[in-house]
Amino acid sequence: MAEEQKNWVQRTREYIDEIRSETRRVSWPNRKQVEGTTAVVIVSVFLFAGYFAIVDLVMRRSVSGILTFFTK
Repeated sequence: MAEEQKNWVQRTREYIDEIRSETRRVSWPNRKQVEGTTAVVIVSVFLFAGYFAIVDLVMRRSVSGILTFFTK
């Protein structure tokens, strides 16, 4: 049991050391890049929201018209 515990602790330490090593190799974006990509994401979200609102409106009116046509 003690050997398993020691083995687990050693593996955990090695794993954390590997994580630290990998994060040092990451090339982090600068502030300008983050601001640019954030703006693209925000604009894209609003464009998709508008698109889906229009599609929803058209579909709702179409289905409502079809149901009204067949129920009269």
